Amino acid sequence: MTALLICLAALLASTLTLFSGFGLGTLLMPVVALFFPISVAISITAIVHLANNIFKVALVGRHTSWSAVFYFGLPAVVASFFGALLLSRLSGMPPLYELSIFGASRQVLPIKAVAGGLILLFVLLELVPAFAQLTFERRFLSIGGALSGFFGGLTGHQGALRTMFLVKAGLTKEEFIATGVVVAALVDIARLLVYGWTMGVSGPAEPQLVVLACLSAFLGAFFGARLLHKVTYRGIQLLVSILLLAIALGLMTGLV
Repeated sequence: MTALLICLAALLASTLTLFSGFGLGTLLMPVVALFFPISVAISITAIVHLANNIFKVALVGRHTSWSAVFYFGLPAVVASFFGALLLSRLSGMPPLYELSIFGASRQVLPIKAVAGGLILLFVLLELVPAFAQLTFERRFLSIGGALSGFFGGLTGHQGALRTMFLVKAGLTKEEFIATGVVVAALVDIARLLVYGWTMGVSGPAEPQLVVLACLSAFLGAFFGARLLHKVTYRGIQLLVSILLLAIALGLMTGLV
């Protein structure tokens, strides 16, 4: 049942990614966290995310702007190590606080509070039109790469910041897409190396589950492409935002 639900979540997350504005990792990680410790959930999601990105690199990698990868991607990779190291530290810390909800005591671990807080932050920012239009000049590429990579290493939330900084880098549409995919893949590789080194999660306990989740994500991308012109973007975005807000609050209150 766990495998079925996670694969279904991967399929739906990959499908909704095309419409919602949120990345695969943002949508999938909270669902996996319902069945695994949050640090393991982030690692499993990173593997699925990496597999999806490698698939995309094979398709569009020839359009990559390697100068943008150097100025943006290199700082992102370096910063992702620090984000991943912080995750490993948080995963070993005692409960941050305890809440009483409906007569039951709930302990909130620091790693869940941070993950929930970041999900809440990025969902709220995604819903603010001004944030969606916010961009930075090319001279801030390295700073943007470091910020994107750090949050990518910590919880996988890197897409929104990556877009904000790369969109003003003077890239063509093809270069923008390819460069973003290459950087995301490099960050995924870097953080998985740190997760394996610091937390012993170089391979999940159920590798078959990860393989099935990856295949489900590929299938979801296929379905999403077929449904692209048949759904309302804003309606899907609001639905996903509400679900993510609920999960974020669940993590921050110990319900999840």
